[in-house]
Amino acid sequence: MLGFSHFRLISSKIYFLCFLVGSGWSKMRWVACILRCSMLLMLLGLASILANASPIKNDFGHCERVVKKWAFSSLDQEVKEDRHTLQDLLFFLHVPRTGGRTYFHCFLKKLYSKSLECPRSYDKLRFDPRKPKCRLLVTHDDYSMMSKLPNHRTSVVTILRNPVDRVFSTYEFSVEVAARFLVHPNLTSATQMAGRLRAKMRGVSTLDIWPWKYLVPWMREDLFARRDARRQKGSDDTKSSGSYDMNEIFMPLHEYINTPMAHDIVHNGATFQVAGLTNNSYLAESHEVRHCVQKYKILGEHVLQVAKKRLDNMLYVGLTEEHKESATMFANVVGAQVISQRRASAMSLENVANENSEQNSLLSDSEFENDDHQNSSVDHNASQVASTENGEATKQNMTVEKLMEAYEVCISNLRKEQGRRRTASLKRISPAKFSKEGRRQVPEVVLQQIKSLNSLDLELYKYAEDIFAKQHKHTMEKLFAILRY
Repeated sequence: MLGFSHFRLISSKIYFLCFLVGSGWSKMRWVACILRCSMLLMLLGLASILANASPIKNDFGHCERVVKKWAFSSLDQEVKEDRHTLQDLLFFLHVPRTGGRTYFHCFLKKLYSKSLECPRSYDKLRFDPRKPKCRLLVTHDDYSMMSKLPNHRTSVVTILRNPVDRVFSTYEFSVEVAARFLVHPNLTSATQMAGRLRAKMRGVSTLDIWPWKYLVPWMREDLFARRDARRQKGSDDTKSSGSYDMNEIFMPLHEYINTPMAHDIVHNGATFQVAGLTNNSYLAESHEVRHCVQKYKILGEHVLQVAKKRLDNMLYVGLTEEHKESATMFANVVGAQVISQRRASAMSLENVANENSEQNSLLSDSEFENDDHQNSSVDHNASQVASTENGEATKQNMTVEKLMEAYEVCISNLRKEQGRRRTASLKRISPAKFSKEGRRQVPEVVLQQIKSLNSLDLELYKYAEDIFAKQHKHTMEKLFAILRY
């Protein structure tokens, strides 16, 4: 491989050779020799450039092609015209630590009967989208789940949160859940017990759900390692500059945000989830695209554009920080349509049941004989489905107003229960106490680093704020118009 010093040495020798050999030549022959030597030098220079071409540049070119190809295939040509109309299936794309669990328990479970929920929504390994009457899917799976769903019959909703607060909350929850295992004498015992409990549980454990199935075991291992180190020192005294920097007890925040695990799962997590590029994605190319974007930040713009387009096509986009307004809008945009859709479905099934009953009563004995079992079965099933959907899904004549009243009671109880669990967990890592006040004490340099590491999420959140503002205005105008009449 030729370096610049070698190239300069060779060129000087070639010119010197031309000078010696051509000392007796005519001027024309000497010029021709120089020209041939110059051509040779140009070829050698090109070879040197190619030989010394940076592998980083070559890798960037490959990454650029991979990302652009994925982005081109992912972008729809136009925004869906019917995006504000609820389709047959509602897919709640739950970005972790945005309050999605609250919406599931306090809104959706009051709108949809259990029979209408897609099976194992929070566990993609057992998810079956072919279940009859499946109308609601709530999951941490990313947008790539749409590849398994009927795209044109599916409405997507999501909630986004300020990226800095979401990173804080993800960190806190990872520590909180992992701390529950500290009742055990060692890591082996804790791991074995968790395995036995998960095997016995009929439901889905936190350890089954992305991203906690990665973050919690990792944090659990770290907690036990630090506890063992304290025991070896024979001292429980801890020195820290706040609850987010308790090195002897658990991983400090500034260390956490710089780990490979955080880079792969936490940072820009909302953008990658909405784009369908998490490490939990169904797309074969997702891992290469994600890693290329993580390696070359400039390529993130392509992923951001796809994520923005996805938000444009969603039925509803909420904001964690705009809690009251988001809840009201969800009830009026999503809740109202679910109630209307379920009622229409129930009425349609009742009409089918009544028509079948009337037709059967007009048939003669000879006509009815061959189809007796079939018609009576249809009549019975239609009536049963109508009764079930009317009684469960609409929750006894549910209205938007009743839905909001039920939501307020539900969220109050849910927050109390979550608060109790959190307090019990954090006792095991005392004196740590996560709070808004504690967050304000985190050094500015750490906050700036979080922002830098989540630049895509910051841009996507700003875009979501614009969508939310427009939809909120539209919803309020619609409500005022209804009240006027």
